[in-house]
Amino acid sequence: MTFKSDIEIAQECKLEVINEIAEKLGVPDDYVENYGKYKAKIDYKLLEDLKDKPNGKLVLVTAINPTPAGEGKTTTTVGLGDALTKSGKKTVIALREPSLGPVFGVKGGAAGGGYAQVVPMEDINLHFTGDIHAIGTANNLLAALLDNHIHQGNKLGIDTRKITWKRVVDMNDRQLRYIVNGLNGKANGVPREDGFDITVASEIMAILCLSKNIEDLKERISRIVVGYTYDDKPVTAADLNAQGALAALLKDTLKPNLVQTLEHTPAFIHGGPFANIAHGCNSVMATRMALKLGEYTVTEAGFGADLGAEKFIDIKCRMAGLQPDVVVIVASIRALKHHGGTPKAELGQENLAALEKGLPNLLRHIHNVTKVFGLPAVVAINRFPTDTEKELELVYTKCKEMGVNVALSEVWAKGGEGGLELAKEVIRLAEEGTNNFNFSYEVDKGIKSKIETIVTKIYGGVGVEYSKGALKEISQLEELGYGNLPICMAKTQYSFSDDPTKLGAPTDFKVSISKVKVSAGAGFIVVLTGDIMTMPGLPKVPSAEKIDIDNSGKITGLF
Repeated sequence: MTFKSDIEIAQECKLEVINEIAEKLGVPDDYVENYGKYKAKIDYKLLEDLKDKPNGKLVLVTAINPTPAGEGKTTTTVGLGDALTKSGKKTVIALREPSLGPVFGVKGGAAGGGYAQVVPMEDINLHFTGDIHAIGTANNLLAALLDNHIHQGNKLGIDTRKITWKRVVDMNDRQLRYIVNGLNGKANGVPREDGFDITVASEIMAILCLSKNIEDLKERISRIVVGYTYDDKPVTAADLNAQGALAALLKDTLKPNLVQTLEHTPAFIHGGPFANIAHGCNSVMATRMALKLGEYTVTEAGFGADLGAEKFIDIKCRMAGLQPDVVVIVASIRALKHHGGTPKAELGQENLAALEKGLPNLLRHIHNVTKVFGLPAVVAINRFPTDTEKELELVYTKCKEMGVNVALSEVWAKGGEGGLELAKEVIRLAEEGTNNFNFSYEVDKGIKSKIETIVTKIYGGVGVEYSKGALKEISQLEELGYGNLPICMAKTQYSFSDDPTKLGAPTDFKVSISKVKVSAGAGFIVVLTGDIMTMPGLPKVPSAEKIDIDNSGKITGLF
């Protein structure tokens, strides 16, 4: 059987003009800023007009720890949105923007898949409305102002060995991870070791996604720590008088982007912070707008629930005053068997023993969502043709023992129609309203206490090991007054532990902390474990090699 590619399906869709999508939501034309026929930015001033309107229901889609076998989190998010629309609910989807790095690297695009996609997928996966370019420009302006200040006499006494602010580029380019710049004489700056991050790892991206308005954006930018003086005092963007210019560059970027699904459900795609080094969620601005405009908002958080859902709740919800009504935990039989040790080549064969061995990964995520965070949940099984009835029955039974229902999701093949069972359970849970929402920790605890709570309560570990450098950094950050900020763990997505090879639900492990730094503008402490990289590299055969365009402008191979 021959399947159409995602891009072929997307290109066959007859899109509605974006103003018609906005009209469905009740957005007046005065707030719609068109980027061609099928994309628009929505002026954030709309939120002021809607401030007294009650919020709709908020549905968070998360997943088990990702595997090469595939889970389909974004596909499920989009398909669920379409299914809720089919069920008669006014629904809005809120997603992150894709980065060009993964698009041209190994992962490919991030606009859903099959018959559950957001479109126009070529635009969304490439330059879109220019948000990521604007964030990169703002980031690099701050870097230029910093180095210019040093070149012009260094009035602030910045120690060039303690500069923490890097330049960025939205590409997987390992050659730029570690560089030396400022060479070839005094006129070209001060020589120093430096490096690039990928744009979506920039603190500017995290700031944009957590900002409530222009004033909040500017205030957060002013707090960015770019380095330290010779006597270890932090140097901020405000010290360089940078916040006004950076905010001016980002004035349009702050406005959420409106597109549509293949079935014309409205979708905001706005912001794309790294899910390791940052909090991995779309913007607060887009989420709030969706909640005001729809009865149901379906959003997702990056990677598995140990990273994405934890940060969505402990960082985004805490800062924005949000609270999910329902959590959808996406899994696939194939992925659970991978967690149980089945090689990729054998995932299509029935293997109840491997499935039972891998199921604890899902069950720990269910425990965290329902018991730690106190939220109602449903498990969405992204169905593959090779799944057997015995395998499905085993998952149903184990989830039922934890008081959680399972719904099959066939949205990849059937679009919204394939998500009606899932939508029905989401509506039931949302309307029952049994919600005992909690954060996993209180922010007024010390940095070490918060780290250890996440490791033991969410990951299932037994403790934490700190490098000498990390202990020193924690002490310095607490002395500087940053001790009451939430924690953003930078950890492998593939395991509950900091070792990507420990699949399933490992126990008796400790998490090793190598570095701790502050993202003062974003408002959280970044805790680095293992070998987390903020500048990925391209694989042996990059996705870019398969992408092409013909004389008519038609793109192929994008996904």
